[in-house]
Amino acid sequence: MSESSSGLNNTSCLRFSASYSSPCSDLSDPEIPLPVLSSRNRELLQQSRDSGIASPLPSDSFKYLTWHELEEHDVQGSQIRCPRVREGPSAEDCFFRRKHHVHYGKKQATEKEKWEKRLQENWEDCLSLNLSYQDLGDLYQVENFKRILRRLIRVERLWLVDNFLTDLSAICLPRCKELKLNKNHFTSFKQLPKVPEIRHLSLEENNIETLHGLSGLRHTPLESLVLKRNPCEFHENYRQLVFSKLPNLKMLDGILKLPEDYPPPVTSFLSKMCTIL
Repeated sequence: MSESSSGLNNTSCLRFSASYSSPCSDLSDPEIPLPVLSSRNRELLQQSRDSGIASPLPSDSFKYLTWHELEEHDVQGSQIRCPRVREGPSAEDCFFRRKHHVHYGKKQATEKEKWEKRLQENWEDCLSLNLSYQDLGDLYQVENFKRILRRLIRVERLWLVDNFLTDLSAICLPRCKELKLNKNHFTSFKQLPKVPEIRHLSLEENNIETLHGLSGLRHTPLESLVLKRNPCEFHENYRQLVFSKLPNLKMLDGILKLPEDYPPPVTSFLSKMCTIL
């Protein structure tokens, strides 16, 4: 099962509203009963397969529906381990995009209903969460995504892989200890969220060109850092520079700190002077 479909185990995530779930369920778990599909859904499944995700639902037709709006299925929201939180476009927007075949709910939710639904999300109690592969292609989806991130005040383990993210500097994750931001579009360490308690940070496959701003993590308990497949990896004395900026770092790119990774001792000008008698 791919990383996008398995998600992360979390008891608090199981309390999320079913309206913010996704087809990304872990169907390999023997304790989770497989859903029973209607004959209509079986036909749709043959017509439209989900791209690379083992899902028993025809997600192409239903990709803008939330779980509580789907009919004739037996999948419970508590069975979803990687909830999909991106929002779909409005019916009017879909009309202009010529996506008339997309299924929508029976009625548009009022502002009051939307507000009540958001109160039920309970993101504040989440401790471990995987919000990877959200396909944030439009600005309104990114804004809704950031709205959820601002509510993760207790999250300790967070995965945000492959979400087209460019700047989370306005986000604060006060208790986050493990953050995975692989396969995004960050170009600077200054675009990262504020993570005062971070211990494990992965930024693999971004577009960070320089180590400028890395010292901002100097006063955190950061132990391991992954910068593989970033342009900054090819700088001369790359490992020495990283460890010099982060003296408490123990592991870089999956390799423990080596003797040659220690920065060379600083030699003062006076020590180079010869004493002439």
